[in-house]
Amino acid sequence: MSFTLAIVGRPNVGKSTLFNRLVGKRLALVDDQPGVTRDLREGAARLGDLRFTVIDTAGLEEATDESLQGRMRKLTERAVEMADICLFMIDARAGVLPADEVFAGILRKKSAHVILAANKGEGRAADAGVIEAYSLGLGEPIRLSAEHGEGLNELYTALVPIADEFAERAEADAPETDVEIEDDDGPRVPTAEKPLQIAVVGRPNAGKSTLINRLLGEERLLTGPEAGITRDAISVRMDWDGLPVRLFDTAGMRKKAKVQEKLEKLSVSDGLRAVKFAEVVIVLLDAAIPFEQQDLRIADLAEREGRAVVVAVNKWDAEPHKQAKLKELREAFERLLPQLRGAQLVTISAKTGKGLDRLRAAVETAHDVWNRRVTTAKLNRWLAGMVEMHPPPAPGGRRIKLRYMTQVRTRPPGFVVMCSNPEKLSESYTRYLINGLRTDFDMPGTPIRLHMRSQAEDNPYKNRTKSTPSRLRKHLGKGPAGGY
Repeated sequence: MSFTLAIVGRPNVGKSTLFNRLVGKRLALVDDQPGVTRDLREGAARLGDLRFTVIDTAGLEEATDESLQGRMRKLTERAVEMADICLFMIDARAGVLPADEVFAGILRKKSAHVILAANKGEGRAADAGVIEAYSLGLGEPIRLSAEHGEGLNELYTALVPIADEFAERAEADAPETDVEIEDDDGPRVPTAEKPLQIAVVGRPNAGKSTLINRLLGEERLLTGPEAGITRDAISVRMDWDGLPVRLFDTAGMRKKAKVQEKLEKLSVSDGLRAVKFAEVVIVLLDAAIPFEQQDLRIADLAEREGRAVVVAVNKWDAEPHKQAKLKELREAFERLLPQLRGAQLVTISAKTGKGLDRLRAAVETAHDVWNRRVTTAKLNRWLAGMVEMHPPPAPGGRRIKLRYMTQVRTRPPGFVVMCSNPEKLSESYTRYLINGLRTDFDMPGTPIRLHMRSQAEDNPYKNRTKSTPSRLRKHLGKGPAGGY
């Protein structure tokens, strides 16, 4: 992109609404209550013929201590220093508040290019606030309505001359959130343009943001002792020891019955969307309370979505009896998550960075297995051996015949078995075949899709009525069709 634009201002002035309008997607959570946004969210913005990176920031708070608001402010100030241009938004209906004057002074010192925008500027009620904005000393304010799309032409006019100054800069590839996995079945090698997509999910306060900050080597995401700090599903790109990845930090997922507030529902749904667009899902557990009911639901969700799964047990540095605990974890994993049998279980400490090399290796292995393909010849030799060892059931005295098998897709591996009476084949026999595939073709932990299909379903002549053969018609004197 040609330049970077950071949207800053007090809480609830409409920063995320403008962010969504500029990127053309509802990526940032929007709600009437103030302080919804807490982390920095980047997106590829488009305004006329301008293409640039836009950063949505947390609302500027007057707190400067180590409280949650103070940490949010420090993160926003960091975004101001990173950005080429700052768009300072005020609420035109509320007018200029003392906090706006304080922040205007900060922006004058920290940013070379500041554009002032008076949002919620539709209607006469905003006239006084727009006039007041001149007192901030940041030039003529742009009268905006992010919700209704008004004033974007004026914003474009203000950006064009500044954008020309950055025209010679190399175009940077800004992270996107919604990237679908391709439907082709060939193995995909992660590249800088299309990195491996990894979603980090878990219960609140499991250490998801801390883990990503440790991998990045900087305090990119807001962290702290409070549970539920992360609200948006934030994506960041990085090179993980030679592996190009895009990491999705998601909001902590509590039990559905406990999620009552609208904002938390939006946060959880944003996290679920990140799981759907990821290729590998890291389920992060707290070593002190692993495999809670909600952890099992989250892991099962990732499996049902067909994603490769790695289970990481965090806060391992605080565990006093490591060997006994590890044995207990492995036993619980096998017992409570049989659908992910063989998936990698890694112990880490996001705080100290211990075990992150093993986590990377586990992620790469899980992705390779997720892309695994088995030839039809090998599958059919294997199927014959499985049937010989344990024949399928014979409902009504007629043995179900498994004729042949083939792999129809990868990511996750999907197989089809052509057989007679597939509707009568028991689930236990299907599980027997799936477990055999995992073991014999080295596909531990990855979701496997196995479908039974009758050949009659693909027979184009199955509904045609039988007719008298032509040679018999000739013998009976009827002649060929059409007659003599």
